[in-house]
Amino acid sequence: MKGARSLATSWPVAEKLACEATMEQPSPSRGPFSAKSASFQDAVRTLNTLQTNASYLEQVKRQRGDPQAQLEAMKLYLARSGLQVEDLDQLNIIHVTGTKGKGSTCAFTERILRSYGLKTGFFSSPHLVQVRERIRINGQPISPEHFTKHFWCLYHRLEETKDSSSCVSMPAYFRFLTLMAFHVFLQEKVDLAVMEVGIGGAYDCTNIIRKPVVCGVSSLGIDHTSLLGDTIEKIAWQKGGIFKRGVPAFTVPQPDGPLAVLRERAEQISCPLYLCPPLETLEEGGPPLTLGLEGEHQRSNAALALQLARCWLQRKDRQGIGELKVSRPSLLCQLPLAPVFQPTAHMRHGLRDTEWPGRTQILCRGPLTWYLDGAHTSSSVQACVRWFRQALHRRKSGPEVRVLLFNSTGDRDPAALLKLLQPCQFDYAVFCPNLTEVSSMGNADTQFPKGPSHPPRGKQRGQRAPRGCCHPRAGHRKPAPGGRRPEAAGSLPVPVAEAVALEVRPPTPALHLSVNSHIRCLLFSASLILSRLAQGPGLRAVK
Repeated sequence: MKGARSLATSWPVAEKLACEATMEQPSPSRGPFSAKSASFQDAVRTLNTLQTNASYLEQVKRQRGDPQAQLEAMKLYLARSGLQVEDLDQLNIIHVTGTKGKGSTCAFTERILRSYGLKTGFFSSPHLVQVRERIRINGQPISPEHFTKHFWCLYHRLEETKDSSSCVSMPAYFRFLTLMAFHVFLQEKVDLAVMEVGIGGAYDCTNIIRKPVVCGVSSLGIDHTSLLGDTIEKIAWQKGGIFKRGVPAFTVPQPDGPLAVLRERAEQISCPLYLCPPLETLEEGGPPLTLGLEGEHQRSNAALALQLARCWLQRKDRQGIGELKVSRPSLLCQLPLAPVFQPTAHMRHGLRDTEWPGRTQILCRGPLTWYLDGAHTSSSVQACVRWFRQALHRRKSGPEVRVLLFNSTGDRDPAALLKLLQPCQFDYAVFCPNLTEVSSMGNADTQFPKGPSHPPRGKQRGQRAPRGCCHPRAGHRKPAPGGRRPEAAGSLPVPVAEAVALEVRPPTPALHLSVNSHIRCLLFSASLILSRLAQGPGLRAVK
């Protein structure tokens, strides 16, 4: 097989030939390999053998090595895969970072540009159900067959170009998928690729991109402090690391401190940075904009997406970018204001038709209504609470029981997050531990939480309930008048996250909800991975 550099010189012909050659290569551990003999599940199981995101973060925290060396390592992996950083310039990338809303911003941006008839690539993280959701073409996750083909092409190519002096042949999980996304987008000949940063910006593996068309920074907050810093200003410095010389960048209104840091970062490398005007400014003189994603906080993400999409269209000499309005001076004065324009029909349709599962999403299933969100910082949880309460107010339907499903991972403070959820007045709660079972059988994309398989029994009143079993405390909010209380039939097992201390009451009957009561379930994740779990003021966190 040819070396990595020679493969890069004749893209995409080399990619096709290399892929076909790789599919015919015998694998030392698996025997002859072919597309037919390896399934999608085989590919996912092999991918799962790479470091998980959580273990990778722990390793980085322990090593505290040179962050710049991490980017250099990513460039070497890229070269070993058959590409050079110059090849990525063909992708016409929109690069987006931020603490909150960067995924939603990317989803809005991709959908707007797709409404212009452009072929889009979209790389995001994490996934909700299947890993192939992270790599999308025209808004759709790549097919299992497509994923399998590209996975094994990249996997075997990296194996065969391994340095004999190094025992590390494979990049970690997220790096591998980032490399794979670049290969998929290039082979698919997308018109543009929307790339969401994983963590931070300056040293994130997506930041090997040399020449994006435009960059964006969504709302900033405190998260991943062990990696990015313990102040919002330090985090802003990391996020501003994606700025490139001469490449326009946009951000939403931020607190004065981090906004000043972003401005300084932009000035240091001659990056033109603009502040997005509020969405209502773009709506003036026309009908209100309809967003496909619920929640007031999504308006900020939509405003950023409109600027990113318009700037991309303008820099690529596309027609229909929206008529400019008279621009008012920036109230913050720290940054020049981005253009104020009349959104086009394509832009309006794109915003309206945006779908982003697991983010302020409502699903109705018979008597159950699921409210799904992946908030994992204090400010994003507060936004989630506002959305949930507003959604309940709009959807009043008589008696109801409210159940919170909750999970927390990493170095976050779950007790502080739970306290913010009290205004939702939940009747019941379920928590999930961060334990998984790995099996060689079944769906490799599915991780199964470990918890009690049968309700613990035999506890007497006044005794502490078994660990992992939590129940509503006395005086919890009753269902609306006319609604029935849950009926008895054994205790309710609830696996509890290790990081949360709870006041536990004597066992109460298992949860049998009457169909006469509508069940409102907020499926909430305080982690980067949306998991099914639970909680409510039937329980309270103990400091």
